[in-house]
Amino acid sequence: MSEASASLRGEDENPYRPPVSPSAPLSGYPPAVWTQVVAGALLMLATLPGRTHGLGLITEPLLKDLQISHDSYAQINLWATLLGALVCLPVGTWLDRMGLRIGALVLLPALAAVVGCMSVYLKSGPQVAMVLFWLVLLTRALGQGALSVLSLAVAGRSFRHGSGAAAGSYAILLSVFFAISFGVVGSAVGSSGWRGPWGGIAIGLVCLMPVAFWLRGGAASQQAEAGTEKDFTLAQCLRTSSFWAYSAGIAAFAAISSGVGLFNQALLAERGFDQGMFVKFQSASFIIALLGQIICGAGMRWLPIRFWLGGALVCQAAALAAYSFIHTQAHLWTLAAFSGIAGGVITVAFFAVWTDAYGKRHLGRIQGVAQMCSVFASALGPLLLERGHAFFGTYAKTLIFAAPGCVLVGLLTLILKPRPHA
Repeated sequence: MSEASASLRGEDENPYRPPVSPSAPLSGYPPAVWTQVVAGALLMLATLPGRTHGLGLITEPLLKDLQISHDSYAQINLWATLLGALVCLPVGTWLDRMGLRIGALVLLPALAAVVGCMSVYLKSGPQVAMVLFWLVLLTRALGQGALSVLSLAVAGRSFRHGSGAAAGSYAILLSVFFAISFGVVGSAVGSSGWRGPWGGIAIGLVCLMPVAFWLRGGAASQQAEAGTEKDFTLAQCLRTSSFWAYSAGIAAFAAISSGVGLFNQALLAERGFDQGMFVKFQSASFIIALLGQIICGAGMRWLPIRFWLGGALVCQAAALAAYSFIHTQAHLWTLAAFSGIAGGVITVAFFAVWTDAYGKRHLGRIQGVAQMCSVFASALGPLLLERGHAFFGTYAKTLIFAAPGCVLVGLLTLILKPRPHA
């Protein structure tokens, strides 16, 4: 088969190319790789209405409009998130069978329809809590679940062994895209309420549909040629200790990130910092996270991604323990440095480790399981932190007890290396 015909079928030009040398220049990546990286980032941006931070942009005006209590909404969100996570595994299998292009053409308009219905038809009334539950469940399942798996599969299939620049660029694009979208949507919600901006997001999802045609076509029989016979199946992957160590580490970070992100202002107030300092801390952490992503993306040329993941988890543990000891602004900026760099590195690791360790052939299934674990953890994180606060009387002491778990998982990640299956 010629290279031209391979390209028309949406396959790699040379599916048996050797791994990229750690010293290979950035120009060694073909333009198609960068197209997939940008497409994957745009598809992850499309998950905004199904993510905690996206729903958080409209929470207060939504609850006021529908006359629903915070406690009721918290229960709705918890169960919608947990049930929505279950879609990750079948979606991974479906994408491996049907192909990424078809996946995008189905999922983008489906999520747009749900978000549009939510903005137009959701009204207060006796059954509003049940209707809201089903709509949030669908946004979670289609956005945080299915589209996230699709985005990870798009980007992951474009990464090659040692492709730190591509993985780092993907993570940085996500940070920039989400930062811009949070600012635009948040400003619109503040000035005109939640319905108009939410309906605008639905229109935006439809406008993103042409991105599907950037994706490599083909079902599993064709996509398999991008991998090798040595690539892990899902069953083989699940039998490895390394997979569960990597998943546990990323899930721990997801739980901590969602819990601390939700209660960070209360956490810092507990240490004597006001709301203005909280905003500065959040902004600094975001900028430093970008630095962590750049460092990890470049560093993957010299150290395997599992070393970066393990080190970042240990760094995260140090940041958790440090909450109990911060008293000055210097302490606070040191904490922002540790937590920001750790978060940036772990973000890149989540996107890159599965391809690097287990290959491309069954990537959708493997990332589906990993994403499901991450979503479960992010749903439980705020609840566990709040329960710890109720038990200990302080958020900081709860985080100290979480730190040893991060250290343990980080060390396991450093030690456990994926082995070729039989």
